Amino acid sequence: MKLLKAALLGCAIALAASPAMAQVKQTRAQMMNYTSEWKGERFPDGRPKVPDSLLDRVTKVPLENIWGFLRSKGYNAQFEGGWQSLQPGKAFAGRALTAQYMPSRPDMVNVINAEGKRDGRVTGNNQWPINELVMGDVYVADGFGKVVEGTLIGSNLASGIAAHTHSGFIFDAGIRDAEEAREIPNLPGLYRAYDPSYWVDMTLTSINAPIRIGRASVLPGDLVVAKTDGVIFIPAILAEEAVASAEFTQLEDTYNFELNRTGANGGEFEGGWTPKKYDAMAAWALGTPGRVRMSRAEFDRYLAARKAANAKTISEAPGTRR
Repeated sequence: MKLLKAALLGCAIALAASPAMAQVKQTRAQMMNYTSEWKGERFPDGRPKVPDSLLDRVTKVPLENIWGFLRSKGYNAQFEGGWQSLQPGKAFAGRALTAQYMPSRPDMVNVINAEGKRDGRVTGNNQWPINELVMGDVYVADGFGKVVEGTLIGSNLASGIAAHTHSGFIFDAGIRDAEEAREIPNLPGLYRAYDPSYWVDMTLTSINAPIRIGRASVLPGDLVVAKTDGVIFIPAILAEEAVASAEFTQLEDTYNFELNRTGANGGEFEGGWTPKKYDAMAAWALGTPGRVRMSRAEFDRYLAARKAANAKTISEAPGTRR
């Protein structure tokens, strides 16, 4: 009898929990589950909150440097290109707030609209994610690439995004009212194409769930860095290391450019990274205030690791007795 009662109680709990699991906005528990490796600060909704300092630093490094680091860690699906830019030439970064849209069907839309009514939402569901944005977010939406009648925002919703966050948007979909939106301050954005139509036959299906943007996988709280040539989604758990690694590679390249300019590299335009060359690079980098953006401890750690990795002989390896 006790076993039967326990089984019935388990079924009741499961049935009671199932509607919550089906809701559009992911719960804190769901986000904590997807981002369980993150041990740092979180927003009240559960999204990882990478440090504010990274939002500025990450825009100053080339995308390739970040891409190469992520590939070395096994993250091979974090970049997507082929965009149009609302503010060409403007790099921007922020923490991902994700949304997914799908082609609509009446039964699914009825359920979603009923949820909105229960939650007191009084607007169309393409506005729901905008109400969730906070300063420093990037609104990342999977609109399944739809442009004609797939325009997720016009100028009014664009102004809403700008009011909630100065960090912009990434839409795998279209936008309308581009001329007016382009004049709104603090609103950088990447999108597939412009079209004057308004959205039809599509609906929001999730907020802050994992989504796909082109060939990239995105989790809520990812560090998003967007430039004219594309966008990279950096897992929060790798954000600090990715930025520091990219900065060190940028220092290597900038120093090497100078050697190539003066002819000091001879014919070896991109190699020759012996410990001696690294020591010279370190003196050059540390000799100009502000050139090294990471902490000195981080710089010394990367310097030692790169010297060891690039030593051509055992006798050149750092710490080797001669």
